[in-house]
Amino acid sequence: MTDLIEDLLDGDHRALARTITKIEDRAPGYRDLVSELHEHTGHADVIGITGSPGAGKSTLVDKMAEEYRNRGLTVGVIAIDPSSPFTGGAVLGDRIRMASNTGDMDVFFRSMSARGSLGGLSTATTDAVKALDAFGKDKIIIETVGAGQNEVDIVRTADTVAVLVPPASGDDVQMLKAGILEIADLFVVNKADLDGANRTVQELREMIEMRRDELAVATGHHGTVEKTGDEGEASDAADDEAPSWSPPIVETVAKRGDGLADLLSVLDDHREYLVESGRLETKARDRYAAEIRTLLREDTADLLAEEIEARGGIEGFVDRVLDRETDPYAVADELLSPIEECVEENR
Repeated sequence: MTDLIEDLLDGDHRALARTITKIEDRAPGYRDLVSELHEHTGHADVIGITGSPGAGKSTLVDKMAEEYRNRGLTVGVIAIDPSSPFTGGAVLGDRIRMASNTGDMDVFFRSMSARGSLGGLSTATTDAVKALDAFGKDKIIIETVGAGQNEVDIVRTADTVAVLVPPASGDDVQMLKAGILEIADLFVVNKADLDGANRTVQELREMIEMRRDELAVATGHHGTVEKTGDEGEASDAADDEAPSWSPPIVETVAKRGDGLADLLSVLDDHREYLVESGRLETKARDRYAAEIRTLLREDTADLLAEEIEARGGIEGFVDRVLDRETDPYAVADELLSPIEECVEENR
């Protein structure tokens, strides 16, 4: 493991690939590996790309990686694919999605399985991002499964989230109102050369305005505080809350590269906003809190699964519940009791 970490930190892409494989497979010792890498993280800009199926996410990510390379930046891409119900692996993992960057060693592409996670992300994704960060990638792009509003998990991993919306997608825009709006730092109307693009842009603007009004009512602040802030009343409002960010709308035609410069400019602006407002640190704190809770849930579930097997398996408890000798709550209390006692003794 020590040699593997040293090789990764020295810029060996094979070591990076082996590390992510160990992480994804949950191979013995992978936790120690991730723990060793943690101190070398915190430098990369992590961008999430999500949206409905057919919005052109893969093509856009390909062009973004190509442009970042033209600017001298290194790129890591993690494409989250649906999980196979039989193997747990990525169903679309063998597809060719980075044609423009084939052979460029400074663009590292990895297709990973969602592994049944409702948000389209798994714990392995978070760990893989750490490996890419420790390796020294300047930009890390996560492309997620197009699964509607369940995509909200991306906000826990990415610093900036771009939501792609195809043109003439009135139903999709309505769906966005159901929940995914809150996670978008910017909207991208891709395939903007198709009919309906102007209407989609207008619908998004109306949706953003409606959201802004709802927030104003909820917080008691009418109007917004610009990123730079003003003197007087605006600065007083800024004392109470961080400068606001209203999601911009960018129009692109990914296959031709149209609008790509505008998109990367907005991404840079949002990164600057996060740093200046202190939101970058806030996001990191929220991310680590969520990660700790997730790991605790997973580890506790594994521990309890072992305890259930040691007591003869779940069927014995089910039989007792069916015979009305006990109930599910009592079973849970019975199984958790030893853990609670240990926690109390060591508190």
